[in-house]
Amino acid sequence: MTKILDHPYECDANWKGPELAASSDWIYTLTVNDIAELEAALQNVKSRGLEIPAIGKQDFPLPSLSKKLAGIANELETGRGFTLMRGVPVDRYATEDAKILYWGIMSYFGESAAQNMMGELVSNVKAIDGDWNQNFNIRGYQTRVHLPFHCDKADLVGLMCLQTAKAGGESCISSSVAIHNEIQRARPDLLEALYQPFYIDHRGEEFHDGDPFYIAPVFAIHKGHFYARFGQRYAETAQRFPQVPRLTPGQIEGMKLFSTLALSDAFRLDMIFQRGDIQMLNNHLIVHSRTDYEDWPEPERRRHLLRMILLTGDDQDAPDFTRNLNAFIRRWGVEPRQSVLETLE
Repeated sequence: MTKILDHPYECDANWKGPELAASSDWIYTLTVNDIAELEAALQNVKSRGLEIPAIGKQDFPLPSLSKKLAGIANELETGRGFTLMRGVPVDRYATEDAKILYWGIMSYFGESAAQNMMGELVSNVKAIDGDWNQNFNIRGYQTRVHLPFHCDKADLVGLMCLQTAKAGGESCISSSVAIHNEIQRARPDLLEALYQPFYIDHRGEEFHDGDPFYIAPVFAIHKGHFYARFGQRYAETAQRFPQVPRLTPGQIEGMKLFSTLALSDAFRLDMIFQRGDIQMLNNHLIVHSRTDYEDWPEPERRRHLLRMILLTGDDQDAPDFTRNLNAFIRRWGVEPRQSVLETLE
């Protein structure tokens, strides 16, 4: 367990929702020139017959936009920890072309990583039939229900909106740094519990020679850097494994307080996606949620996002739990397997 701070952690990611809701500084709207560069890069890739995942940053040149993306990458790493890019003209493109555009943009932010046991690099976020309260192998993003606050695996997670829901489906984010500081201020007795190891359910996507869970604290300070890893639901479902230690009262109360703060109006920032939006979040600094939603009856109009997760560089200076989780993700990429969902009757 890392040393517990007895003072607030100060950085630009220490923000609260109401402070940002009245501003649009965190939204970058693509210009006409930006879009022209994206279309030229897309045509370059298509003319050469390149396909995902063989498309590298060098195959997707963005002479001017790349400089703006570098600024956004810095904002994700050392700034607010999130951004929303607006204005990709998805109406112009078939889904496969939109995926290439998305892949090309994201190549400027890091190494694409497998996000499930199938080794999937770009996943389609759509609702499927099934109840994730009853089926441990269904992911929250595959449902229409409210998703509690959590962070995803890897350093960054990105979502690109192709189709919006009929109603609902708002994206909600909160700063893990601000939540940490509030718990330190108001309930320092619970902070120690959140620095302790938690056992997090792999939800059926573990390897046959490994544990069905991984271990990480909610909060850690490592070499001066802030790390958060929050997933209350998966910490709770991991309790079904007999080898997992029982959650302590402090851990249970601490997670509950974390969730309460993240959901509160005082901390939460809400976003209503538009078609062509790309949201990017730093998982070490930001937790996210989604409201429940009503979908369109027509299949072609139903809510549809593209999702990627990224590793942003050398993780040798990261804490052990981060390096271990990154190694697990990389193994997904080299040892893909059939999804458990595909075997369900």
